[in-house]
Amino acid sequence: MTPQKPAPTGARAEPPAGAARPARADARRNRDKLIDAARAAFAASDDTVALEAIARAAGVGIGTLYRNFPTREALVEAVYAAELDDVTTSAPALLDAFPPEVALRAWLDRYAAFVVTKRGMLDTLRAGWASGRIATSTTRERITGALDTLLKAGARTGALRADVAPEDATLMLLGVFLATANDATPDQTARLLDLLTDALSARKGRGTV
Repeated sequence: MTPQKPAPTGARAEPPAGAARPARADARRNRDKLIDAARAAFAASDDTVALEAIARAAGVGIGTLYRNFPTREALVEAVYAAELDDVTTSAPALLDAFPPEVALRAWLDRYAAFVVTKRGMLDTLRAGWASGRIATSTTRERITGALDTLLKAGARTGALRADVAPEDATLMLLGVFLATANDATPDQTARLLDLLTDALSARKGRGTV
């Protein structure tokens, strides 16, 4: 068998036959615009949002939407993943910008925005999880991880309680949104999140170690 000659020095290697080429910049931009438009649409409506309306809002044709997301489930999964990434990775950035107790309260507002968007996708998500068409969610574990980051930072400064398990804080947070799922106003949700922040506070030595 004749050995292959090495590629000339400085020559750009060709991708293997059949390998996928990197997405073009405009294709990536279209995909991002579709996700952003879908986020806004799902946040604004509890009802099923027409895919044609999302394509129009993104400034692309319906064919472009289907090339990126062949099914409604694919679009919902992408939006949900992007939202979950944003909320769970925002804790360190907030801690860089604010004291831990302020960062915690700001993060709770970010989580509230995530919940609003998720409500517009909930029926599709549930059906997709049940059928296996959408990967099983790791939302609770990732939310707990973000809260753990915030609580540990607050415990180090003495601003937040050091005796609260992050899993318990997650259950308290989920309880707020389960209890207000149908008829709460934004003002009431904000008051409940203030109470949750107060419960996690280490003021007057409460919960310090």
